[in-house]
Amino acid sequence: MNGSEARDEREALLREARTLREQRRVTEALTSLERLREDHPRFSRLHQERAQCLIALGEGPAAIAALREAVALNPTLPACWDMLEQLHRLRGEEGDASVAARNLAVLKQLPPAIVAAQSLLADGDLEPAEEILRAHLHTAGESVGALRLLARIRLEGGAADEAEVLLAAILERAPDYREARFDYAMALLQGQKHRAARQQAERLLKDAPDARDVLKLYGAACLGLGDFEPVIDLDARLLAGPCESAEEVADLRLWRANALKAMGRGVEAVADYRAALSACPDHGVAWFSLANLKTHAFDDNDITRMRAAEARPGLQDMDRVYLRFALGKALEDQADYAASWGFYARGNALRRTSSRYRTDVAERFAERLKQTMTAEAFAKRAGWGTDSSAPIFVLGLPRSGSTLIEQILASHAQVEGTHELTEIGRYVGELCGRDPDCGLPENPAALLDLTAAQARALGERFLGETRAYRRLGRPFFIDKMPNNFWHIGLIQLILPRATIVDVRREPMACCFSNFKQLFGTTNQEFTYSLEDIAGYYRIYLDLMRHWEAVLPGRVLRVRYEDVVDDLEGATRRMLDHMGLPFEPSCLRFHETRRGIRTPSSEQVRQPIGRDGLEQWKRYAPWLASLRTALGDVLTETA
Repeated sequence: MNGSEARDEREALLREARTLREQRRVTEALTSLERLREDHPRFSRLHQERAQCLIALGEGPAAIAALREAVALNPTLPACWDMLEQLHRLRGEEGDASVAARNLAVLKQLPPAIVAAQSLLADGDLEPAEEILRAHLHTAGESVGALRLLARIRLEGGAADEAEVLLAAILERAPDYREARFDYAMALLQGQKHRAARQQAERLLKDAPDARDVLKLYGAACLGLGDFEPVIDLDARLLAGPCESAEEVADLRLWRANALKAMGRGVEAVADYRAALSACPDHGVAWFSLANLKTHAFDDNDITRMRAAEARPGLQDMDRVYLRFALGKALEDQADYAASWGFYARGNALRRTSSRYRTDVAERFAERLKQTMTAEAFAKRAGWGTDSSAPIFVLGLPRSGSTLIEQILASHAQVEGTHELTEIGRYVGELCGRDPDCGLPENPAALLDLTAAQARALGERFLGETRAYRRLGRPFFIDKMPNNFWHIGLIQLILPRATIVDVRREPMACCFSNFKQLFGTTNQEFTYSLEDIAGYYRIYLDLMRHWEAVLPGRVLRVRYEDVVDDLEGATRRMLDHMGLPFEPSCLRFHETRRGIRTPSSEQVRQPIGRDGLEQWKRYAPWLASLRTALGDVLTETA
């Protein structure tokens, strides 16, 4: 069901309840609203309608509670504030009545279109909110408040770049507009411009050092930069202060646990994940985060609690997805592979309902890229870009063993590990545009419009923008973004002396590992079905064959299985390729202490093992369609 259909269904159920109330069938109306609440618990107007039903039944305290729930979700509901004022006055609660009256007075001073658009935004109705707002801007002219609201709508819709431009323009006109600056920082954060987001947060904190919303934003930017230590202390400070709700406690515990996990402090991370679950027992992402440690074992009581939570009506879709993946891992550890597979499969199926990835679109863009990035195109641009050899790009498919390779190389005295950096993908988006379904470069031919000076400047920009991730002062650093295999052409144009390492893993093992791994938000959306994963693997191989043909010898291919079988030999081969001397510390990679955010963070802190080579075979009865879809890829030599 798409957003418009879900909204229509929701509005129909609300109308049904309202009609029942007007017919004085109040009990039936409340029953109808409970059904609506199961599917749309954060729909503010259902709580407003509940309050009206409860008032009709003479249940004043319950009505006040429903109204408070409504305005907590959506503070731009004039009727709710009006009812709250009246109910509080009837009960002699003059302080609460005055608060409600002030909120109502503020809304009455605003243009009705602004109030309506804000209300729609709060309920997630982005398209009608934008329609109302744009009509208002057309008739009433631009104001910074209305433009900020438009930016918030675009930001909520995932258009961080558009929101960023709008908010930057607002701040040019009104540099002291705190709320707009906060939104600007959020847009930068959503656009993965973490250093700039942190700078904006620091500016806001100068005037309000204890502002909790800004401190949380600052912490999120630190996480994005891989600066985990400040987050641990910051979240502890916030937890020591007054938290608004159990949900806030759970979120702070979760963020702190993620930072602890990244720093290798696994025991403390588990304690904070458990504390998050104490605050909110159904907090799906906390259950999943425990599972995603890979080394944590759930007991029977945990599994019982997760099963009950996953089956609960009214649970948010993402909580259900998180719980299904967590149960998949928990039951896998108990060797109940049939039940484990069922949860992995259902988790992926539910997640795929909101995915826009399409294999045919990705295939079309890959063909377009191959037609553009030819040997002739590179020959004409030989010598372009910056001459720095500092970057090392470790790429390939997710779950191919790239975190292991990064950890091995980052254990060398001359190499610094950073993270999965987003700069290269962002540059491609700026130059070529992005396909809305797959996020791939819409017009790769635009890369060939770069001049030599522009290519060099873009290479220098990469070195400058990634400096924030480099803290050790080592001459080489790693960008471990797997998706950069799409962008080897741009890397060659702007950073021709950079090292590129393609990490390759046996297809069945790699593809199944992607299927059972839940990635964050919109990352790696090809992983939600076996057919899409197989298609993506084939696209990846095809593109890597193309890069080898047009840039022979440019990319060093490393097979994960070779590293497992002969760690020293594979390590020497990589270091020789980079012109670096062998160091025994690379073989003791599991002793290297550094922040790691990927799902393999705990695994690469242990000596190398062979478990990952065979895990997929336990699920062989359910992987026939994957084997069929991969076809001749299974016999292709690496």
